[in-house]
Amino acid sequence: STRASTRASTRASTRAVPTMSCSASTKEISSDQLYTPAVRQNVYAGNYAQYLLDLSDSRATFDFCGGMFFEFTLSDSLRSRLAAAAKEGAASEGQPFVFGAEAARMHQTSGYSKSSDVDNVRYFHGREIRSVPDAKGGRGFVLQLSDGDEGDVEGWSKEERGTYDGWGHDSGRQWRKMDDWEGEGVKIREKFGDEAFGLNHRFYLHLDRDDNFWLSAEDGCEGKAAEAKRRGYFQGLFN
Repeated sequence: STRASTRASTRASTRAVPTMSCSASTKEISSDQLYTPAVRQNVYAGNYAQYLLDLSDSRATFDFCGGMFFEFTLSDSLRSRLAAAAKEGAASEGQPFVFGAEAARMHQTSGYSKSSDVDNVRYFHGREIRSVPDAKGGRGFVLQLSDGDEGDVEGWSKEERGTYDGWGHDSGRQWRKMDDWEGEGVKIREKFGDEAFGLNHRFYLHLDRDDNFWLSAEDGCEGKAAEAKRRGYFQGLFN
């Protein structure tokens, strides 16, 4: 991706820190179960709904777009949907579908078409959001997944649905600022702050040949679940 990195806002964060719900595990979530494929497979055993919940609750990170660490988060509505599927177990029809390594791009998934449609199982609405003051990873970057139903106040606006063209290059697409989202009825200021801006994407989930877990946008920008590296002093001065 050719997205230009932006300096994280120094304003005090207005974002609410996600909290564990009663549907999430009360046990400590280890970094190994989030980021190490063999441990993840053993712990979750196909319950990817619970895995996404734990990623969000732990404020886990994805190495997205080649070395930029984004915090992962779920909208409240999608979180509730996934919590119900997680409680039912790996056989639930609401479990997210995770494609294999053969589907390295969204257009390679079965049933793909260029549209804004999602089903909260195979395809998801989401956004990459920049300038979030307290985002994990140290760059102010967040990847948000939201519920595809129009009732999700954190989800896509009618305008985002109607103008979506996420199969094209992001340089020609419409980026939105917080005031734009609020003008379209989206309620995310409390979570992400006044200075946040971003771009909406359709996302899907897939593994690679080493069983790493990937979150991939329709335009081909993607990242695997990976623990954010500690940033050096001089790197922090110029990012």
